[in-house]
Amino acid sequence: MTNLAALADRYADIKAEIEGLTRLLNEVKDEIKAAGREEIVGTRAVVTLGLSERNTLDPKLVRTLLTDEQVASCTKTALVETIRVKAIVPVTTV
Repeated sequence: MTNLAALADRYADIKAEIEGLTRLLNEVKDEIKAAGREEIVGTRAVVTLGLSERNTLDPKLVRTLLTDEQVASCTKTALVETIRVKAIVPVTTV
C-alpha cells in the first residue's frame, strides 16, 4: 500500500473494530464467569473456566527494600515502538 493516508485510515478502522470486538468479548467473558460453571458445552465449542494464582513483584515495595544501585542493576531497558491513532476532527466554518 503506497497511499499513506489510506494506511492511517485503515489502521484506525481496524483498531476501532478490534476495540468493539474486545468490548463484546469481555461482556461474554463476564457472562461465562457469572454462570459459575467450570465447563460450558456449546454445539461448536467447549469453554472452560479455570482459576489460578499468579505471583507478581511489587516494584514500589522493592524500591523501599533495595538501594537505587541495586534496583538499577536489576533493571532492563527495552525499546518499545508505539503507534497512536486519533481522529481528525473536520474544521467547520460558520
